[in-house]
Amino acid sequence: MTRRLLGLRRGQLAGLVLIAALVCFALLEGLLHGADPASQDLANPFAGPSLSEPLGTDQYGRSMLARLAAAVRLSLALSLLCVVTSATIGVAMGVVAGWRQGLLDKCMSLLLNIALALPGLVLVLLFASLAPGSFLMLYVGISAVLWVEYFRVVRAITRRVAASPQVQASRMLGFGALYCVRRHLWPAIVGPVLTLAAFGASASILALAALGFIAVGLRPPTAELGLMMVELFPYYNEAPWVLAQPILAVFLLVLGLNLLAGGEE
Repeated sequence: MTRRLLGLRRGQLAGLVLIAALVCFALLEGLLHGADPASQDLANPFAGPSLSEPLGTDQYGRSMLARLAAAVRLSLALSLLCVVTSATIGVAMGVVAGWRQGLLDKCMSLLLNIALALPGLVLVLLFASLAPGSFLMLYVGISAVLWVEYFRVVRAITRRVAASPQVQASRMLGFGALYCVRRHLWPAIVGPVLTLAAFGASASILALAALGFIAVGLRPPTAELGLMMVELFPYYNEAPWVLAQPILAVFLLVLGLNLLAGGEE
């Protein structure tokens, strides 16, 4: 029998601990270390780890600890904003389409097909090209991609629940739609929505890093994981430990979120 703690499987618990550790690192760095991630010290490039700089410095002598913490904060903030926005839109539209059905369902499904006509990364690139380096446009572009999965899953569950004997019985007894949604539909969709949220946060972090890596995302001197990779890549022979830090941060963020989403059976 799988051991559970707080209702989580072991894999999910490991993911939660990993994400919590990264959040603590990102927040506590600003309180305990407090270095400016954009402050340069050109006389001290690629300095090794020390008491003052536990993770060393980059090619401009900037604190890698400060930059890595700022980049993790940025990735987590963007992923949270994108997940909240896309989940709200996707769940609301999915419930309405699945519950009402008819013409409204067909119109929303048409909108879904239009969104699916373009690959997700191309759609994000389209928004990013409207205002290069804009955090707002990246947020809008990623959110415009993520809502699709919430809509598809919630719409399918809502159609099934709306036709179930339990809902039919509640309607016959005079209970309104709000009661049926709260009593019958919400318990059915909350688990899948939380799973999609974890995967969506992971996808947001990867999208932001990918756009930074191909130099169409945020602009220097912003501390962002993908941008840090592309800036440090020419120096991989000289200071491989510095290049490994943003790569490891992306890996741990994505790993933690995917563990939290799926867990272990």
